[in-house]
Amino acid sequence: MRVERRVLLNFVAFQAAWFACVLGGANDQALAGTMVVGAVIALHLSLAQRRLPEVLLIAVATVIGLVWDSGLVAVGLMSYSTGNIAPGLAPYWIVAMWALFATSLNLSMAWLKGRRWLAATFGAVGGPLAYLAGERLGGLQMPDPVLALGVQALGWAVLLPMLTHLAARLNGFGPAPLATWSQVPQEAPGNV
Repeated sequence: MRVERRVLLNFVAFQAAWFACVLGGANDQALAGTMVVGAVIALHLSLAQRRLPEVLLIAVATVIGLVWDSGLVAVGLMSYSTGNIAPGLAPYWIVAMWALFATSLNLSMAWLKGRRWLAATFGAVGGPLAYLAGERLGGLQMPDPVLALGVQALGWAVLLPMLTHLAARLNGFGPAPLATWSQVPQEAPGNV
C-alpha cells in the first residue's frame, strides 16, 4: 500500500476508533469502543513493514498513558463513569486510546517528528481539546475544567515531543535502522 494511502487510512481509522471509544465510554459501552481500537491496532500492525518496533511503541505509549491519566484520576482532575477497573486508575478504554494514539505517531502524525517545539505546541493545544471534546460527548467529567485542561496542556506539551522522539526510534514503517558496529557480523579468523 502506498504511503499516502496508509497515512489517510490511519487518520480515518484513528478518528473512527476515537469516537467509538469516547461514545462507548459515555454510553456504558466501553468494551465496544475498546474492541474497535483493538481492530485498528491489528490493522495497523498488519500494514507495518516491521511489527516489533510498532508493538514496542504501542506498549510504551500505553504505559505512559496509564500512568498519566491514572494520575489525573487519582488527584481528582478527571473522572469516568464507565470502564473503571480500580479506584484511582484510568478506565481501560482511555488506556486503549493511548495505544490507538501510538498508531498515529509514525503515520498521520509523523510530520511532528523532529520538530520538538511544534510537537509541544500541538500537544499543549490538541491534548486538552481532545479531552474537552470527550467531556462534551459525555465520556468524562472534569470538576474544575480550567485546572484540568491547564494541567493537560502542560502534560501534553511534554508528552507529545517525547512520544514523537520515541516514534522516530521505533518506526515500523520507515527504513530499517542502520546496524551498529556491535550488530555487524564479524568475519571468522582466517577467512580474510
